[in-house]
Amino acid sequence: MRILVLSFYFEPDLCAGSFRNTALVRALTGKLADDDVVEVITTAPNRYHSFSASAPHNESTGNTRVHRIPLPTHKSGIADQARAFMSYTRGVLRVTKNQSYDLVYASSSRLMTATLGAIVARRQRVPLYLDIRDIFTETISDLFPLSPVRLLLPLFKYVERFSIRSAVRVNLVSPGFIEHFRKIDSTKSYRVFTNGIDQLDDECSDGQLYHSEYKEILYAGNIGEGQGLHRIIPDIASRLDPSWRIRIIGDGGRRSVLEEAVSGLDNVILEAPVPRCQLVEHYQMATVLFLHLNDYPAFQKVLPSKLFEYAASGKPVLAGVRGQAATFLRDNVENTAIFPPCDADGFFEALDTLRLENTPRGDFCDCYQRTRITDEMVADMLSLVESNHRDLELTVGKESGTGSV
Repeated sequence: MRILVLSFYFEPDLCAGSFRNTALVRALTGKLADDDVVEVITTAPNRYHSFSASAPHNESTGNTRVHRIPLPTHKSGIADQARAFMSYTRGVLRVTKNQSYDLVYASSSRLMTATLGAIVARRQRVPLYLDIRDIFTETISDLFPLSPVRLLLPLFKYVERFSIRSAVRVNLVSPGFIEHFRKIDSTKSYRVFTNGIDQLDDECSDGQLYHSEYKEILYAGNIGEGQGLHRIIPDIASRLDPSWRIRIIGDGGRRSVLEEAVSGLDNVILEAPVPRCQLVEHYQMATVLFLHLNDYPAFQKVLPSKLFEYAASGKPVLAGVRGQAATFLRDNVENTAIFPPCDADGFFEALDTLRLENTPRGDFCDCYQRTRITDEMVADMLSLVESNHRDLELTVGKESGTGSV
């Protein structure tokens, strides 16, 4: 058996797509025979311009083969991302040329990796399993209402339909996505395997609070238009009690805007991305973990991966979110306070309701362990391969006159 995995991000990159698909490949290889192969085609580490990590372009471990496609230097702009993806596309088509696979798996947030998976699977005439981590067409529509990029929306919607209809099975990381994709193809077999808690995340919870001179609100993750930190942090920092400070660890397309907006505020600390083992230490030292999504309709359907990581820490969670994320937090994560995105008054009202103490969330951690979720997803993928093999055997049998009637 030979399975192709397409993921733009993979270890050692620091992002949700990397963590998710690295865990999935490990779970997948653990279920295969020694002569089976999982072939991963990804990129050289590139998630953040300010965080560099080295990794070999070609790597073999056990029955896993990883090809990392070098990309041109880029940041987070649309043009840069398009050039980077074209390099990835050329690399994928080159590596897969004259190869044969039993299944193509593609994990995609910006749609294009899903489309690339559809092209390869159609060429190979093998099943495609899509893992959809975002609704790209809705995000483009909300984030670029006046931009020329929006003129490409009809094309993106066509590509989206092509990708979804090319797949035999589609996984959605948020139940909030189901309605959108059922309108594209109501006959498709949809799954909902969410993000989850890695062992590293679980180790954050050590049952104690670390005290310092200040109480600290910590945000760790991407700093982009989707997070909208530049629309909330300057306002709350200017009104925050002197006993508090805000620490932001990360990078992204809106970091420079945020830096300029908080340049005169000494209670906001901005730091570059750090390896996950160091991030655990920051979680332990924080008083409150902060989550925020910009106030766009598309983000009411998402279930951020950071939510699981924060919940596993046991720390109080303060979240400026609506929709699916707000409902999930209310229903599953104790000692969480929610306020409307970009609403500074709501932020302070929510902060006052939090208990500034660690809260054990053992049931949540058991339910959303990444290993359990990936094991179930891998079983679903392998059942698709087995089903396809049975169909092929039946077809061959009928053609040779030996199949059952």
